[in-house]
Amino acid sequence: MSQETQRFTITAALPYTNGPIHIGHLAGVYVPADIYARYQRLLGNDVAFICGSDEHGVPITIKAKNEGVSPQDIVDKYHAIIKKSFEDFGITFDNYSRTTAKIHHDTAQEFFKTLYDKNEFVEEVTEQLFDEEANQFLADRFVTGTCPKCGNEEAYGDQCESCGSSLNATDLINPKSAITGNVPTLKKTKHWFLPLNKHEQFLKDWILKGHKKDWKPNVYGQVKSWIDDGLRPRAVTRDLDWGIPVPVPGGEGKVLYVWFDAPIGYISATKEWAAREGKNWEDYWKDENTKLVHFIGKDNIVFHCIIFPSMLKAEGSFILPDNVPANEFLNLEGNKLSTSKNWAVWLPDYLEDFPNQQDVLRYALTANAPETKDNDFTWKDFQARNNNELVAIFGNFINRVVVLTNKYYDGVVPEASDFSEVDKETLAAVKAYPSVIESSIERYRFREASQELMNLARLGNKYLADEEPWKLVKTDEARTKTIMFVALQIASALATLSEPFLPFTSEKLRNILMLSSEEVNMQWRDIATKDILIASGHQIGKGELLFSKIEDDTIQKQLDKLEANKKANEAAKKQAEPQKATIDFEDFTKLDLRVGTILEAEKMPKTKKLLVLKVDTGIDVRTIVSGIAESFTPEEVVGKQVTVLVNLAPRALRGVESQGMILMTESMEGKLVFVKPDTTVKNGLQIS
Repeated sequence: MSQETQRFTITAALPYTNGPIHIGHLAGVYVPADIYARYQRLLGNDVAFICGSDEHGVPITIKAKNEGVSPQDIVDKYHAIIKKSFEDFGITFDNYSRTTAKIHHDTAQEFFKTLYDKNEFVEEVTEQLFDEEANQFLADRFVTGTCPKCGNEEAYGDQCESCGSSLNATDLINPKSAITGNVPTLKKTKHWFLPLNKHEQFLKDWILKGHKKDWKPNVYGQVKSWIDDGLRPRAVTRDLDWGIPVPVPGGEGKVLYVWFDAPIGYISATKEWAAREGKNWEDYWKDENTKLVHFIGKDNIVFHCIIFPSMLKAEGSFILPDNVPANEFLNLEGNKLSTSKNWAVWLPDYLEDFPNQQDVLRYALTANAPETKDNDFTWKDFQARNNNELVAIFGNFINRVVVLTNKYYDGVVPEASDFSEVDKETLAAVKAYPSVIESSIERYRFREASQELMNLARLGNKYLADEEPWKLVKTDEARTKTIMFVALQIASALATLSEPFLPFTSEKLRNILMLSSEEVNMQWRDIATKDILIASGHQIGKGELLFSKIEDDTIQKQLDKLEANKKANEAAKKQAEPQKATIDFEDFTKLDLRVGTILEAEKMPKTKKLLVLKVDTGIDVRTIVSGIAESFTPEEVVGKQVTVLVNLAPRALRGVESQGMILMTESMEGKLVFVKPDTTVKNGLQIS
């Protein structure tokens, strides 16, 4: 490795394999991590970009129980889905591994054994929550209850998703087993603990007194709060049958706690990659010249900034993270993302609904990234980012340059003559952009960096609009050639500088400009140092649109999908109404329920809910006013058979006398449905 080249180990938080990836995961971790990795490669640096599936979490065993399959079936299914989604979305992991791999089991057990042999653990017998009916200890997400810090009644045994606090299952108020719903008891069990209190001074020196003030305020603040509050031993083993077996005497029936095992997955995945590529994995984890960067969400800060560094320090031979740029949470249409409630935009669904538009989502998530506070993703903002920025600014500039070059010069880059002051200023500005964008990326401000990239496209648009080559071509051929030459330099700069943010667009633009292999491999800082990025006489290709406008009906379909999910959640949450007061059989016999057919229907004027119906009850044709207009149009109900309570006392509604009631209920989606016979029967048939 040359002195100018740096080595980077870049990790992205291991996703749980209990479901697909959604936009919250992308915005919080994977898009910023990929931008950073692509950028470092463009600088010519040695990069190991590492991730993999976290397959030992309690949510996986819960999902397996719910689906009646084995945990291995669950992780095999979702590992394949997640890995393919990342590949299709253009996340450029050098290795995407999994924690059920043998190399990971071996690495994690070896790591545990090293700390065990160095007496870095303490053994404790503690009382843990136990489900008598399920006959098992309840760890982590097998327990729900009230958060002792914020009062959220749906907190998990490891974390409150409302306030973000990290918890132990025994901290919960009114704990309840997620397996049976029973109130658990306390039962004694032995476990190994990492004594974080032993490492408190190291963490203070390394983070608080060290040079970590360049960490993001949300990361530094949360870590400082934890340290100031005083650190306590943290269990590294669990009483479970799914996970990595504890490899020491007395560890029978116990596994490594997932938050001990998962970050070691970065190391095992690097080993796997290095063996495949003929590299030395220790260069990426034990060389002080290597820069280790963890990309995570804010719920993982304590594990990556306190627990994992303490593990690495206790082991003694590993480097520590240089930075841990954690993002805040992304909300969706004003509500918190929830996998259990299906309130999410799932990556596989997006890729299906928006084929070949990966960069639109990458850009929208980056331009609205939750870097310093929780942010909200809306489909309207997604549409506006595409139509008003990618299409109208970036795409428009490239399209004009390519179309005019083909129109005026048959696609050949023209010869420039004397540069005007505007030309010189524009070319100087282009040379400055790598440094400007680089400054934002190096501070992990990817949102800011994406807008600087868009400013370069704005510069191109303004240059063309001000210089008006389409007018000058008739009067000043030499000046027009110079303008187009300058515009093509801007386009070439965009082809390289857009690659971390818009990789599919970058590749398409390089193909349009027909850049040679040397130019395709142009590195980041070449934009700042080379006077000519695309030479006179170079042949470019025909124009094609980089981005397409997204229409309102496309966005409405996504909003409708979310609304359907919301109604389904509301219906699922509804409890059955308590039984009403007991009635005698004689009371029931007073009800006259008959099958009828709706003959006519019309909306009652100046109301949202009421339809006026003419119903053939078999004994007469009568008027019934029914509050079903929000679920059915008049045309939909005509001809339908319904169940009618015919002997209900008439009642005037908005001046219309209603002579009965139609029986209705709600579907799981919250939509009204008729209570009616399975097959068509004769009107007037009594129901008894």
